[in-house]
Amino acid sequence: MKINKQKIFRFLLFILMLLVVAIISVYFFRNTLLKEGIAKVEKKFSQDYNAEFSIKKANFEGFSGLSMSEITIVPRGADTLISIENIKTKVNLFELISGNVQIENLELKNGFVQLVKGKNGNNYDAFLKSKTTDNDTIEKRDYAESAYGLITKLLNYVPAKMELQNIALRIDDMGKKTILRTDKLELKNQQLLTSLHVETNSFTQKWNIKGLADPRNIKADLKITNSDTTQIQLPYIKDKFNISTSFDNLHLKIDNIDMSFGELSIDGFTSVENLTINNPRIAKKDVVFNKGSVDFKLLIGSDFISLKENSQVIINNIKLNPYVEYNTEKDRVYTLKASIPRMKAQDFINSLPNGLFSHFQGMQAEGDFDYNLAFKINIDKPWRLTFNSKFNKHGLRISKYGDANLNKLNSEFTYQAIENGRRQRPVYIGEQNPFYTPLNQISPYLQKSVLTCEDPSFMSHRGFITEAFKQSISKNVSAKRFARGASTISMQLVKNVFLTREKTLSRKLEEILLVYILENNRIASKERMLEVYFNVIEWGPNVYGIGEAAKFYFQKEAADLTLKECLFLASIVPKPKKFMYQFDDLGNQKSNADRQQELISKIMFRRGLLTPEDTIGQKAPIYISGRARSLLRLKERDTIFRDTVIVEEPMFE
Repeated sequence: MKINKQKIFRFLLFILMLLVVAIISVYFFRNTLLKEGIAKVEKKFSQDYNAEFSIKKANFEGFSGLSMSEITIVPRGADTLISIENIKTKVNLFELISGNVQIENLELKNGFVQLVKGKNGNNYDAFLKSKTTDNDTIEKRDYAESAYGLITKLLNYVPAKMELQNIALRIDDMGKKTILRTDKLELKNQQLLTSLHVETNSFTQKWNIKGLADPRNIKADLKITNSDTTQIQLPYIKDKFNISTSFDNLHLKIDNIDMSFGELSIDGFTSVENLTINNPRIAKKDVVFNKGSVDFKLLIGSDFISLKENSQVIINNIKLNPYVEYNTEKDRVYTLKASIPRMKAQDFINSLPNGLFSHFQGMQAEGDFDYNLAFKINIDKPWRLTFNSKFNKHGLRISKYGDANLNKLNSEFTYQAIENGRRQRPVYIGEQNPFYTPLNQISPYLQKSVLTCEDPSFMSHRGFITEAFKQSISKNVSAKRFARGASTISMQLVKNVFLTREKTLSRKLEEILLVYILENNRIASKERMLEVYFNVIEWGPNVYGIGEAAKFYFQKEAADLTLKECLFLASIVPKPKKFMYQFDDLGNQKSNADRQQELISKIMFRRGLLTPEDTIGQKAPIYISGRARSLLRLKERDTIFRDTVIVEEPMFE
């Protein structure tokens, strides 16, 4: 036993001596090794990235200190990517020996990172492209390992102590310039303090950033504020995407990053005050979130990335529990779940972001509600779609309407369409308008044809058709473009009467909420809604309501329209201003238009809306005899039509 202990002791002593010799060798030859290492890096940059890596001077100071000066990376034929006048750092040798490089402290003076993109290319693309060959085997990415490896590597390069002086990040994207520059950034005793000068083509600001930054224990608690009373504006986004984004202050906190059992957990919190967003596709004016926060719990596995269900989003007084997942185990599957716990309806209305729901201003409600959404789609098999939306009311009642007074539908009112921001001529929805047509005076054929084309279940649904919405998503995903909508007559009516035709997120969200209130509170009967719909929608250029349309196309009353004429009118509802393209230069309908209307009639037959007797006398081709004929691209204008137009009373006053 004694001999064995002696052998073990001698062996450990031998290893220790080798280690000491190795450390001494490294110490005395470290500058030579450093030069060889720099030469290898220069060669790699030249071969792999077609760039010149240069260090004018580099040497060790003391046992583990390293000093370098005039470091540059310049892609051949492009602008300088990195230039730093002086770097001083200290490397933990014990970590270096183990292969886990950690920088203990870092000093940088007078330098910049520059990203330039112009007509002839950019100076950073070579560093983003992965190097693969035909013999390389492409393995499925492990999201957890990739993310954890990246985070660990980045944090290892962030020193526990750091001081940067006159360092800048410059971005020039086709003339859209952004500069982020700090005169001094200091990280000491786990406290980060700096002022960041921000310059763009349109504004200049100075941000203050301070708080806890502990790269070794992977924790952070930082706050960003402006040096004056103005809001912080995010650079580059405005010039690049035409999205103006600003806020009073931002708080970011990282509580935990942990890798265990092959899954990476990231827990944190972020909050923002008076977040302001402006973009024409979102709304016509600023959208303001007074207070918002996200308590996030991210979980990343080998084949999925998810925001866990115990995460929480707060917008003013609205609390939302989201669950989001992207999974690639078999196919690419997106899952979204969201729930709003029971809350007061008035608190919800008061918490809606300013500018996003302008028509709800002044609305008052009583009672509570809760909401749950479940959505799941397989991108590779889009027909496998789950969509469940459930809104539960608890004594909910609208006691006062806002700017959009839905009770207007039950009385006479003046309607003005808005196109491209301009109000069109007023149309009175009531008996004082000679073209106004009550529902019982509209041909049953037209009612059935339009319902068949636009909304077959209008009389029974509550504003939305879940199955149509699912089919719309599936088709749009398959086509990789917007190929099909899911708009109901209720949605079209609300859009026409209370909103505008602008294609913004704000308008669509208001449309959804107003339709739900209209349909689920029985504010107007289905018959009244359909009657108003027929009298406000556009049937042609400057033609509003079926009374005008019947005269415009056929010089008839709406009650006297034939089945064939009704099929034609129903077919042009989606694009009424382009009706003339359905006709040839002789005034006859083109074959594709005939086939479309024949398809509508076949659907009506299958649903029992037509009988063979309804088609008697309907074989003659459709003939446009009203003022609309002047818009057809005919070879010759017939004399009969010109005479008809002369004696006809003017349609529009």
